[in-house]
Amino acid sequence: MQPRNSRLNSSALRGAVDLAAVKAAGEAAQKAEQARAERARQAAAAEADGSAPAQSAYQLVIDVTEDTFETEVVQRSTEVPVVIDFWAEWCGPCKQLSPVLEALAEEYAGRFVLAKIDVDSNQLLAQQFGIQGIPAVMAVVAGQLVPLFQGAESAANIRKVLDQLILVAEQRFGVAGGAGAAPGEAPAAAPQRPEDPALAAAHDALDSGDLGGAIQAYRNVLTEQPGNTEAKLGLAQAELLQRVEGLDLQAVRAAAAADPKNVEVQLRAADLDLVGGHVEDAFGRLVDTVGRTAGEDRDTARLRLLELFEVIGPEDPRVTAARTALARVLF
Repeated sequence: MQPRNSRLNSSALRGAVDLAAVKAAGEAAQKAEQARAERARQAAAAEADGSAPAQSAYQLVIDVTEDTFETEVVQRSTEVPVVIDFWAEWCGPCKQLSPVLEALAEEYAGRFVLAKIDVDSNQLLAQQFGIQGIPAVMAVVAGQLVPLFQGAESAANIRKVLDQLILVAEQRFGVAGGAGAAPGEAPAAAPQRPEDPALAAAHDALDSGDLGGAIQAYRNVLTEQPGNTEAKLGLAQAELLQRVEGLDLQAVRAAAAADPKNVEVQLRAADLDLVGGHVEDAFGRLVDTVGRTAGEDRDTARLRLLELFEVIGPEDPRVTAARTALARVLF
């Protein structure tokens, strides 16, 4: 079974950076809003002619297979964040984690849905998601894959991750679950904001490959709106793409391996790592560079790492882990 939603593509499942994430988020939010509006229209029509069905809450914990993945995960993710628990019967840590996740699904009362996937029975799904160890927890929001964490975690730590996920789902994708929401009657949607023409022009320039134009356009938006998250993300992506233009991957990696103290070479290698989807490698390379340098070189490496955090997004667990590692080498 292939997940038929185009946003869950092979590169995303390998953890590669989505360099069109800003536009994709906007499109996902618009589709989610349209889906909610259509469901509301159908519900109103059914109520008007007396045929409205009885309300039923979301099933908060569901078992998902390769056959039901698109309906239960991809399509449902336009209404509510779907957290995926990859597990197996023989996995001891899974038996510790799964009850915690199920209890949290009840506690959050519809703000997310927990989808459980048995990797033994659904090996193709596990391969498509690049699962190398279990338990592994990911999420899908408006068809977008969001890696969360791997291994057993405490309820307190998981709550922090879930709170970040729900915030991102609402603010970036316009997807908001809610207590007692029925599958055909989604929670009230956040007000739809008109698209900023300047931001739309910046997105279009990025999509068309006009990196210089996109950079300037995003900077123009940030001059007027310094706190605009979409513009910050778009600018970071455009600048990253501009930096890697014309670089030879093999040559850069060879130079980086030969001279670990050469900060400029390490920066180029980290950029290429990130564009290639090796997010942890990029972060780890720069954290190590910060740790082995001092003065201006250390500050240069630190600032580049912060720029790459902007590309991935502050809510991503890999950014959180890298910030912790950075703090250790700095202090």
